[in-house]
Amino acid sequence: MASGDLHRYFLNNFNKPVSKWVHYFDVYERHFERFRGKPITMLEIGVFDGGSLAMWKWYFGDQAKIVGLDINPECKAHEAEGIEVFIGSQDDPEVIEKIFEKYPDIDIVLDDGSHVMKHLIASFEMLYYRIAEDGVYMVEDAHTCYWRRYGGGLGRPGTFIEYSKGLIDAMNAVHTRGRLAISDFTRATDSMAFYDSMIVFEKRPQGLRQVVTTSLLPPEQRT
Repeated sequence: MASGDLHRYFLNNFNKPVSKWVHYFDVYERHFERFRGKPITMLEIGVFDGGSLAMWKWYFGDQAKIVGLDINPECKAHEAEGIEVFIGSQDDPEVIEKIFEKYPDIDIVLDDGSHVMKHLIASFEMLYYRIAEDGVYMVEDAHTCYWRRYGGGLGRPGTFIEYSKGLIDAMNAVHTRGRLAISDFTRATDSMAFYDSMIVFEKRPQGLRQVVTTSLLPPEQRT
């Protein structure tokens, strides 16, 4: 069960501004709690006022490295001990490569960036397969997938929601009897979770899929 510490920090925040939907905190703690107090690296796409960078540093602890990415050069002002900010677009391969050059072992990605559909997909495809094999990739404010302003729309091809629906099939490719190829996504992904405005991918190498039957009853008593 999650501690609720992150939500309490948010409610009692007197540091830099943090703007979040309140229901996000249960999701954060459900998927991030296991990383607390460990030497992890988190990449947050979208820095804005810098308050969430400070929040994550507090939550994960002294051993954690928090990396921010934003297009606004003024966001460099939010750097602090254990917090570094890179400037550039989240769909720019060069800036992504610079981040990995310095932080090759990223455990968590939180995409709270532009919310533009093509950016969400580009970032995912550049980052997902390079983060830790037991890492977490979280996209928040996914309600923008339904908003035209961001390239969204209900059922509209090319939104991150529709893209993610396809990944559900990819995760289960081993059961499609050859109709879908087993992909890097299949092999890397343990679960996908859909919440109001959030999509979470939990990574873990998939093992051999097999059915096992066990029973301690003698054959004549089995039903």
